[in-house]
Amino acid sequence: MRKPKYYDYIVFNKPFGVLCQFTDTMGKPTLANYGPFPNDVYAAGRLDYDSEGLVLLTNDGKLKHRLLDPEYRHPRTYLAQVERVPSQEAVTQLCNGVLIDGKTTLPAEVSILYNEPKLPPRPIPIRFRKNVPTAWLRIILFEGRNRQVRRMTAAVGFPTLRLIRIQLGDLTLGGLQPSEHRNLSREEVSSLRALLRD
Repeated sequence: MRKPKYYDYIVFNKPFGVLCQFTDTMGKPTLANYGPFPNDVYAAGRLDYDSEGLVLLTNDGKLKHRLLDPEYRHPRTYLAQVERVPSQEAVTQLCNGVLIDGKTTLPAEVSILYNEPKLPPRPIPIRFRKNVPTAWLRIILFEGRNRQVRRMTAAVGFPTLRLIRIQLGDLTLGGLQPSEHRNLSREEVSSLRALLRD
């Protein structure tokens, strides 16, 4: 009798300056520098080299497909530090969708944070310009296009300086520091697997 497949579900807090993959040909740090992780898990949704935060690693192909397929529109929550303080008009534009590569982004939930979030310092600080203030946005997307947050904020005139994914669906980092990882709890796995249901 064939044994049932055992699935791993791991949340990893990806540091700045790490490729969200296990192999590299240019000498940059990858997920393989951390762990140890099971040899058959892969990232269910990547973060850019210069972005930080929550990455889900799993060998559950069905769940990974569901999380990546734009048809299902699962929420992804980010904190974005942007150059200058966006106007309400810019925030409204981000909420309604902006044009990227000839296609308008899906409506998003965007708000300005009036208190700076408590985050670990980045190993390479953002560029500091004495006469140019910055602001933090909380952004919830329902799609995952390439470098989407950065391209959206740039499109309305407020380039992203630092970007951290803090939540995927109901899944959070749960206190993990950069480079740390943990296995999901039974409740977290149940919540993720609920995404498989139509």
